[in-house]
Amino acid sequence: MIKQPLQHLAVIMDGNGRWAAQRGLNRTKGHEKGAEIIRDVTTYCAKHPSIETVTFYAFSTENWKRPKLEVEFLMKLLDRYLQKELVTYQENNVKFMAIGDIEAFSPKLQERIRLTEEKTRHNTDLIHILALNYGGRAEITHAVNRLIAEGKKHVTEKDISGALQTPYSDIDLLIRTSGEERVSNYLLWQISYAEFYFTETLWPDFTPQELDEIITDFEQRTRRFGGLS
Repeated sequence: MIKQPLQHLAVIMDGNGRWAAQRGLNRTKGHEKGAEIIRDVTTYCAKHPSIETVTFYAFSTENWKRPKLEVEFLMKLLDRYLQKELVTYQENNVKFMAIGDIEAFSPKLQERIRLTEEKTRHNTDLIHILALNYGGRAEITHAVNRLIAEGKKHVTEKDISGALQTPYSDIDLLIRTSGEERVSNYLLWQISYAEFYFTETLWPDFTPQELDEIITDFEQRTRRFGGLS
C-alpha cells in the first residue's frame, strides 16, 4: 500500500458551454465564468500543504475546430485573464507557465504569455501551468524529435520525460468536470499512473470545497504502481 501526498494536480475544465446554454446565455459567458473558477482553484492550490503543481487544459490542438468567433473570443479572454491575474499570481507566490505550441497565437498574446512567465518566475509556492494549443501526442512527438535533433540513437523513458514541455512530476490526480469520462489527448505520458476523478459538476459550478472533497477521496485510495498492496 502506497500513500503519497498529492503533488501534481491536472484538470480538464469541461462544461462551460453547457453551463451557459442551461441559463440561456451565449457560450462566451460560460468561458468568462470558467476563468473565474481557475482563479479560485489556483488560490486554493497555492495554500494547500502538498500541492506543488496544478495544470489546466485551457485550449487543445483540436479546439481550433470550434467556430471562428468563439476561438477569437477565447484568445481575447486569455489575454485579459493573464493581465488581470498577474496580481493573483504575485499575491499567492505562484509561478505561471504555459505548455503547448503558443507560436500559433498572435504576437501580442505570445508576448503576454512570456511576460507573465517572466514576472512570476521567482515565485515558489505553486507552479500554475496552462496547456495552450496543447495535445499529448504532439508533446510526445516534439520530445522525440528534439532528442533525434540532439543526436540520440537510443532513447530511454528518462530521456523522453526530460524532453517534454512539462518538466515536473508525473500527474497524481486528474480531474475532469461535466460528467465526460475521457482524457482527450491530455498529458498522455504524465498520467500513466494517475488517479482519475470524474465529476458531473460543470466547470463554472466547480468550487474549492468540491476540490477539497475530491482530494480527501484521493487520499483514501491505494496506489500500487504495478505492485501489490
